[in-house]
Amino acid sequence: MPRCGSGRDRGPYFYRNGGLSVKESEKYFAHPSACVDEGAEIGAGTKIWHFCHISGGCSVGGGCTIGQNVFIAPNVKIGDYCKIQNNVSVYEGVELGDYVFCGPSMVFTNVQRPRCRYPQRGTQFYARTPVGDGASIGANATIVCGHRIGRNSFIAAGSVVTKDVPDHAIMMGSPARQHGWACECGEKLSEGLVCPKCGRKYVEGENGLKEERK
Repeated sequence: MPRCGSGRDRGPYFYRNGGLSVKESEKYFAHPSACVDEGAEIGAGTKIWHFCHISGGCSVGGGCTIGQNVFIAPNVKIGDYCKIQNNVSVYEGVELGDYVFCGPSMVFTNVQRPRCRYPQRGTQFYARTPVGDGASIGANATIVCGHRIGRNSFIAAGSVVTKDVPDHAIMMGSPARQHGWACECGEKLSEGLVCPKCGRKYVEGENGLKEERK
């Protein structure tokens, strides 16, 4: 049965032989209107807000904020300290790393050629969309499924992503095109790949940029 409604701090629940046990050392909060299905794994310190549906079989890390009216599908994996704003659906095939930001009403997809008459249901039909650690996806952006979103990349609000996004890339427009590079802290890098705010320096890497190590 879905766990809806108590509104108290709750630990990750594990069903054993029809019973319910609570791991008291790892508590999370779910609003009374949220539904957390049997078999969902929720990490310590995560907050789940109004009218969310967290499906069984998904995994949500610790310290996350799940905003109002968020749906998380079965088999989805979400890392630690992610922030998913209001009205976002995270479908099967999507994987979020740590510290990922999903802006209000941004859109993930998971089927590349959907048809109502010829439904494509099941893991074998869902395109994989991995989102790297520290990535930010702006409000109302759309991520067309089957593409990699690089670490610490920045997708501007309203953009439509139709290809892989390099690590630290700033993507804007429809279709989204690259407009420079972003630091881990979010600031746009100078032409010399130096952050004007925090001073981090970057060099080219295999999948975009990587921080220069002294």
